[in-house]
Order: sequence, then C-alpha cells, then structure tokens
Amino acid sequence: MLEHRHIYSVSEINENIKAILETKFSIVWISGEVSNFRKPGASNHYYFTLKDAHSQISTVMFRSQIRNLKFDLEDGLSIIGLGRISVYEPRGTYQIILEYLEPKGIGALQIAFEQLKTKLAAEGLFDSSRKKELPFLPKKICLITSPTGAVLHDILNVARRRFASIPIEIIPVKVQGENSIQEIEKALQLINDRRTSDVIILARGGGSIEDMMAFNSESVAMAIFASKIPVISAIGHETDFTISDFVADLRAPTPSAAAELVIPSRDELIRRCSEINLRLTSVTYYHIEKLRSTFSEILNRLIHPRQRIQDSRLALDDLTGRLTRHILTKLLQNHDVLTLRLNSLQQVSPLIKIQKLNLKMKQYDQDSLNFLKLYLSKISSRFREITGKLTTLNPLAILSMGYSITRTIPEKTVVRNPGDVRIRQNLEILLARGSLICRVERIKDVKTDI
Repeated sequence: MLEHRHIYSVSEINENIKAILETKFSIVWISGEVSNFRKPGASNHYYFTLKDAHSQISTVMFRSQIRNLKFDLEDGLSIIGLGRISVYEPRGTYQIILEYLEPKGIGALQIAFEQLKTKLAAEGLFDSSRKKELPFLPKKICLITSPTGAVLHDILNVARRRFASIPIEIIPVKVQGENSIQEIEKALQLINDRRTSDVIILARGGGSIEDMMAFNSESVAMAIFASKIPVISAIGHETDFTISDFVADLRAPTPSAAAELVIPSRDELIRRCSEINLRLTSVTYYHIEKLRSTFSEILNRLIHPRQRIQDSRLALDDLTGRLTRHILTKLLQNHDVLTLRLNSLQQVSPLIKIQKLNLKMKQYDQDSLNFLKLYLSKISSRFREITGKLTTLNPLAILSMGYSITRTIPEKTVVRNPGDVRIRQNLEILLARGSLICRVERIKDVKTDI
C-alpha cells in the first residue's frame, strides 16, 4: 500500500495551491481596514495588511494602479478593493493584488478633499492673519470664469446695476475637465504679473464634487495663496465648499454675491455721501453758532484796555508808595543796628591788639638781632682759633720750613722707613713748591750709620 502513495514535493504543493487559488479567486471584491502601510522608495508600490476583526491578509498595489487613486492611503482607513489572489511560490505565501480602491462609506474625491484641507490648514494657508483686505472702491476687477456659463452674465448684470463705470476684465478659462487646473493657475499668474487690477473674482456655477475638482486641487490653492492681489472665491452654491474658498481672502456664497461684495452700489454711495454732507453741514453750523455765542459772552466780559491800564497805574502807584515806605523803614532799622554793632566792634577792635603785638615784635626783633651779633662774634673768634691750629698742622706749612715728603711711584705711599723701598726704585719727593723724581742708589740704615 505504501508503494502506491504519491509523495508531493514542496514545490508541487505550492504549484497546486497557486493554481487552485488563482483560478477560484481570479477576481474578487474585498473590504477591510488598512494596517502596517508602507511605500518603499525604490519601487513606490503600496504594501499593507488588510484586516477585519478576526483575520488579516497581505496586500499589494502596484505603481501603475496607484496613479488612478483620488486619495492617500493611511493606517486605519476602511476600504473596498477589487483584486486577485496571488501565491508567491518560493516562500509559500499568498497575497491579494488590488487593481482598484475606494474608501468604505465615503467617496474618494471627498476623502481626497478632506486630506488636502487638513494638509493646507497645517501649512497655514487658511490663517485669517494672511487674508488681504478688499478695496473699498476697486478701480478695476478681474473675473476668472468660463466665458459660456451663466456666472459671467450674473456678475455683469450685478456690476451694471450697482456701479456700471467700474471696468471688469474677463479672463476666460475652463472651470472643469482637462487642463482646467492649468488654465486657472495661468490666469492667476497673468493677473499678478500685470498688476493692473485691484481684486480678482474666481467664479463658477454649481455642480457635483467631480465638477469642482479644479477648485479642490493643491496647485490652484497655492496659486491663490501666492497672489498679491486679493482673491474672492465664488464657487457653486451657498452650501458648496471648496479648497479655494478656504484659501481665498474672501468666500462668497454665490458668484452674484461676490459681485455684490466687491462692487459697491453707486446709488447707495451717492446717498451716503449726501447724508454725510448734510451731517457735516449741520455739525459745522452748530459749531459756528456755538463759537459765536461763546465769543459774544467773552466779548461782554471784556474790559476796555484803557480802563485796565488806568486801574493798573493806580495799583502800581499804591504799591510803589508802600514799597518805598517799607524800604525806608528797613533802612533806618538797619542803620541803627549797624551803628550799635560798629561801636561794639570798635571796643574789641583787632587794631589795638595788632599795635601791641607790633611793639612786642619790634622788641623781639631787636633782642634776636643782639643775640645773633653776640653769637656771630663768638663763632668768629672760635673760627680764627681753629684756623690758626689748622695752619700750624698743615703739611704744606711744614714743607715751607725746609722739610719734604717722600712717596713711592706709582702707589704714592709715604716712605717712613728705609725698608719700605728697594734699590733703583723711583721715588717722588714733595717740596713746598713742586716735587722731585729720584732713584734709590743705596739704602743707609740708621743703626749702620751709628
């Protein structure tokens, strides 16, 4: 029995499984939640796990099918997909290859709209601080819209009714379909390059979300954001919202409402000017009358300058007399005080003390002079006595009596004993006048001579 058994190899098992699965599940619809989403940079294919509450399956979507997606895949997104089962024999694994995807419970365009809205909001394109103010009375308006739609006629009718003299330049573009995004971008760029308009109206009529695709594109949103001229977005009906509405400086519920917002009513402006003029005239007359009344009151309270001068003179004379009397009284009082203090000072005047001190100084000077004369006399006598003694002890004086001084050469040592010199040594003999240079020929000792 064992001889008739068929033993499969691993490859054969995988080949049979591949044939069964790919034949039975050649095309299937599947739904689940995206998990472990990844997109390798080299291939740009999508790899993720599709799961439900009890199971999961590996999933792949190739780059050629990804181009047709209207939204971005992310973890946690519930989807419905169309694909086929594929077995990878070398590893014995199977997966589903998806050809088409759509969000479960919400349209692809709607989820793409929400994703782009979230992205641009995070980048600050919707911030109110970046919105530009609309001009009160624009000199020129540029209208970007389809030249064949009813929107153009609605806006022109509103403009003729409200302020017909404001020029409106029409930039015709496609508002849906192929190349509509590029034409809208170029129109915005053209208007900004020319810089001849004060405001831009970007308008189209109502439609489905597919019809609004051009106004939900990121490139149109970036062109609106980059515009240096204020942009009004008037897309669809009042309940329709597009990305352009959020990026624009102002969103109008309808194209006609956009024209109403940007074009003031000429009749209303004239009426308001008349009202303001009337109010200004009334206020001006009121202030003039009020000033006239105030001037009359002040004029009645004014006193003639001549009378004011006379009153001032009388007051000045009175003040001058009072000041003179006050000054004289103070002078007399000060004179009496000064006289009293002068007498007191004379009694203790420093001059008397100075005279006495001068007398004492003269006496001191005379005594000092006498003392100095006596002291100098004593010093002179002592000096003469010492001078005489020094003269007596002066070697030069001794030399003048016939004596001499012998010194060695060159040491100049005074010779006192014969032993201080040697034969043929030169000696210097100092006399009262001049000196002699001699040589020793013989040394004679006193003892030998005796």
